[in-house]
Amino acid sequence: MRKIIVSAWVALDGVFDSDPQYFNEWFIPYDSEARAANIQKTVLGCGAFLMGGATYNMLAPYWSALKNDEFGLAGKMNSAPKYVVSTTLEKADWNNTQRIIRENVIEEIRKIKQAPGDYILIPGSATLVQSLMEADLIDEYRFLVHPIIMGSGKRFFKDGMPTTKLALIKTEPIDLGVSALYYEPLKN
Repeated sequence: MRKIIVSAWVALDGVFDSDPQYFNEWFIPYDSEARAANIQKTVLGCGAFLMGGATYNMLAPYWSALKNDEFGLAGKMNSAPKYVVSTTLEKADWNNTQRIIRENVIEEIRKIKQAPGDYILIPGSATLVQSLMEADLIDEYRFLVHPIIMGSGKRFFKDGMPTTKLALIKTEPIDLGVSALYYEPLKN
């Protein structure tokens, strides 16, 4: 069975807001070759992408416009199979998008996990991740934590979520104070 791995880039207080007002403050100043290599390793290791509609709408126009494997990622982003969970997305025409999952989401994702191949990567997609957490479908979390407390902005985990215990399986210091933290859910 394939694993589902969540990849999220967050500020220390969990802000992952991609709005330029926030992104330029918490993400851009911590750019480094080591951070780029970490991101590249995670993306290149996956066999498919799973994302929510908002993430798809953000990533598709950017990556589909890149044709020369920019950042060492464009080739993978454009060629890997993609599954999108959305009730509002009308069409998904980014290269190799397999389908839009509108109904029976948990059941459909369980089927995708059963297919052969490398892990399924969820880039961002906090709302989708939260629904999959409740169904116990997340196998690993990979957070790039940036050393800044934003104090406001969209947070990856919302207030009121059920408590979820995790086991730290790996840490990796990255340049400029960024840390890569890898967790697996603790099974009861």
